[in-house]
Amino acid sequence: MGDGRRPTMRDVAARAGVSLKTVSRVVNDEAGVSPALIGRVRQAVDELGFHPNVGARVLRRGDTRTASIGLLLDDVADPFCATVLRAVQDVAVARGVVVLSASVDGDAGRERALAAAFSARRTDGLILVPAADDQSYLGSEVASGTAVVCVGRVPGRLDVDAVVATDAAGAASAVRHLAAAGHTRIAFLGDRAAPSARLAGYRAGLEAAGIVPDPALVVGGLPDAGHAERAVSALFRTATPPTALFTARDAVTVTALRALHRLGLQRLVALVGFGDFDTADLLSPGVTVVAQDARRIGTRAADLLFARMTGHAGPPAIYPVPTVLVPRGSGELSPR
Repeated sequence: MGDGRRPTMRDVAARAGVSLKTVSRVVNDEAGVSPALIGRVRQAVDELGFHPNVGARVLRRGDTRTASIGLLLDDVADPFCATVLRAVQDVAVARGVVVLSASVDGDAGRERALAAAFSARRTDGLILVPAADDQSYLGSEVASGTAVVCVGRVPGRLDVDAVVATDAAGAASAVRHLAAAGHTRIAFLGDRAAPSARLAGYRAGLEAAGIVPDPALVVGGLPDAGHAERAVSALFRTATPPTALFTARDAVTVTALRALHRLGLQRLVALVGFGDFDTADLLSPGVTVVAQDARRIGTRAADLLFARMTGHAGPPAIYPVPTVLVPRGSGELSPR
């Protein structure tokens, strides 16, 4: 505009030489405007850089829809989360809906605060990766008509749809794979964001292989990469160190690999990580992983959310997405 303010529909009307009502009809895709006038209005919109006021549209309609949804992920920079975000965006954009996203960093308090912030902005729905064990605080939102879908973990004390990888089965397959290579001392490493089902799967894998669990080999709830790296180092300072590692999340896998390289153990200690990452096949040895289909998970979650937003009233359900073990070398190392 040149005067420091945003262009309005009145500015568009003046530029196009039409009435304010005509601009409103064109902007809101209403009938009753000739092609010639539509062309003039759209040209004025482009020239002025005009964007409709979504809030004003909501008030005019008299309902609460804002054409926006919230997406709470553990860390939007994490490869899994980034892929989920892109999948959700692709579904939402095709429906003319904007996605507001944020990271909860495995913090239950932050999850609740961000969910409240999205609610205050009247988002039409919410997809979240639960950090807390209890999502009942969202009960009033669900009761008032806000659609909620959980991703990655089953919600606690909240009856809504959830899309999850087969965490327990995937973790168990990783442990069985290491046991088949001859390992009996297999350590578990997990951070605060790792679903508890992966620890349960680790234990089930040990049991299936006939391995007696050693509590000293289980390290969970790691708050950050620094703690994870120190935990790996501590495991190998013991009298009976592990010969293999199962890392319960891609971020922990990367940190464990860094520690193994620093200790010179990258070709001596086997490792299987839960969650694939871009350079896993470029390392030497390549990193064996339990891969989850993040794009399928994100797409399924978005489809479920929009179905709820448009009236689907069936009972909430848990939708599992299968994992697959991808051997690349690190998980096939024999104990030494």
